[in-house]
Amino acid sequence: MIRYFSTLALAIAAALATPLVKAEKVMVYREGQLVIPQDVADVLGNTRSIRLLADAPAAPAKATAVATGSRVNALARPSESTRAARNDSKAPASALSLPVRFAFDSAEILPAARIQLDALAKGIKLLAPGSIVTVEGHTDAKGSPAYNLELSRNRARAVRDYLVHEHGIDAARLKTVGYGPSQPIEDTDPYSAINRRVQFRGA
Repeated sequence: MIRYFSTLALAIAAALATPLVKAEKVMVYREGQLVIPQDVADVLGNTRSIRLLADAPAAPAKATAVATGSRVNALARPSESTRAARNDSKAPASALSLPVRFAFDSAEILPAARIQLDALAKGIKLLAPGSIVTVEGHTDAKGSPAYNLELSRNRARAVRDYLVHEHGIDAARLKTVGYGPSQPIEDTDPYSAINRRVQFRGA
């Protein structure tokens, strides 16, 4: 009987706590969209995101797409469309998402992804020394959850390694985690390509 009431109390506490976890704002870049280093620094330097448990990164709030600007030439000058991600909402974004291209069923980063990753690296270098950035791997829901989880972990590590080896960012500043298909961007089809992404957040 005591065990029953203990379980019931835990269930009620969890139910009451659930509304405290709100959808977070995520700056979502499309493939080919210009990534502005200062925008990266602004988002990753914003560490005020609301979490139920500050020391439990395995269960972040659901992502909300706030930036889906039109496809633009990655080498073009910044324009209003490239800054749509930043201005779509008054609330500051707490993470940013890049559609990093990998070889099929692989963690090999394709050349098409490098322009955005290079701009991201410049943004990380604008952060205060010692700032920590979490690199999150995400997949769509195609395939088995276990396979996608491992793939997302490997891809997050591949991006970390790229930032370390190509841009000299201290590996100790980059934490990695994989979520597989478990954290789709809110209001998107879990099978949609937009959920095949690498997401970054300041710690």
